[in-house]
Amino acid sequence: MTKSLYPASTPEIRNRRRKLTPETSDAFEAFSRAAFAEGNLSAKMKQIIAVAVAHVTQCPYCIEGHTKAAKRAGATPEELMEAVWVAAEMRAGGAFAHSTIMLSALDADHGHHKG
Repeated sequence: MTKSLYPASTPEIRNRRRKLTPETSDAFEAFSRAAFAEGNLSAKMKQIIAVAVAHVTQCPYCIEGHTKAAKRAGATPEELMEAVWVAAEMRAGGAFAHSTIMLSALDADHGHHKG
């Protein structure tokens, strides 16, 4: 990754995580392999989904790693950019949809004019 506020993910860091919690590390790695294995969805599609989700969770490590994995799996830059746009729409859509809560709260407040 380019220089940023985030430290580089190094083999030393990965080894330290594993040493601190080996059983959990093994379980997480097995889960990750299973989640990304070829299945009803292709490995390529799963990596495209991962890139989109990584943009919503805003994990720079995930964006970088899954972009590289998606490219290796055959995803094109155009497919990845479309996936990011879908993620952006879903994030914006969530904010819009949750305005239902705000509008309901306004309606519940009988001391103020409904509008």
